[in-house]
Amino acid sequence: MGWLDSVFGSKSADDPIQKLDPKLRDFLEKESPVKFQPNRTPADVETSQRGPAPEKPRQDAQSGVPSASLYQDGRYADLWKTYKPLESVEADTKSSHEKLMDVLDGYKERKMVIAKAALENCSFQQEEWRRCMVEGSWVDTLQMCRDKVKKFERCYSMQSRFLRVLGYQAEPGRSAILEEDIQLHADSLYQRMLEHEEAVAKAREQGLPVPTFEIIPPPLLSKATTPPDEATTKVWKDQLDKLPEDERAAEEAALKADYYARLNTAERVKELRASEAAERRKRKAEGKSTMGDYFWGLMGPRSESDNDEKRTTPTMATPPPQGEYSPLFLYNSNTALQ
Repeated sequence: MGWLDSVFGSKSADDPIQKLDPKLRDFLEKESPVKFQPNRTPADVETSQRGPAPEKPRQDAQSGVPSASLYQDGRYADLWKTYKPLESVEADTKSSHEKLMDVLDGYKERKMVIAKAALENCSFQQEEWRRCMVEGSWVDTLQMCRDKVKKFERCYSMQSRFLRVLGYQAEPGRSAILEEDIQLHADSLYQRMLEHEEAVAKAREQGLPVPTFEIIPPPLLSKATTPPDEATTKVWKDQLDKLPEDERAAEEAALKADYYARLNTAERVKELRASEAAERRKRKAEGKSTMGDYFWGLMGPRSESDNDEKRTTPTMATPPPQGEYSPLFLYNSNTALQ
């Protein structure tokens, strides 16, 4: 009887899940976050004091748990083994033309994205300007908060240069966390520049040697690079002559970063077009050519491999610049921020 068991005690009272179905009991033990431990008898206590018996080494359940799983304790590990992020699924299902358009669109929108990131880094200066216009004195209102405007404009221009030199949004396909780290690093460089200017002012007042703010050039990732020609260098020189002397070094580094970012984009476009041409040749060899392949063969530009097959006379066309350059300043996609 149940009331007798509650008074005198029984094994079922010590283990309330003993009468459950074995399958249900296994499910509860597997899914329940709190593991039930029955009351131990004196014999069990004595055994535990002697020391645990040697057990066979077993494999950790969490060793096979994917990092993307929401249950790191091992639950539903068999379901999470086949999980793929949305970004990787979209990247695997994209065609060569879609990848090509992503590269071109990313290069075209880079200026707009850099401007947005620079505004985010200069949000405090922009807020000071707004407060000056709304709550400023009559002198500030009469001068249209000229000092605050200059402070904001200088922050925006320098932040944009640092973002360009760091290679912000220069390589399509990088993670958003990596781009955010570059943005934060650009803001830290600007703060270091302000501290350097204060140190220079104090050194001049005290008659001490003026410290220098050095800019480390971007590291080359390949020996096959195309340096800028004389015409490009002359245009850069004309632009740098119009800037203050303390801003020329950052602007020069930004111009070089933009130049090699264009070379990097041209190299990626060349590779994607070559892979697209290889896919068309493969479909043609298998007899699965589409109408788009025929139209592209008549109207579209030919790759170097197609020209090798059908070229009879040499042409004067100049291939895109070779090599790959990473326009990253103290930073690249394979290393951490320095």
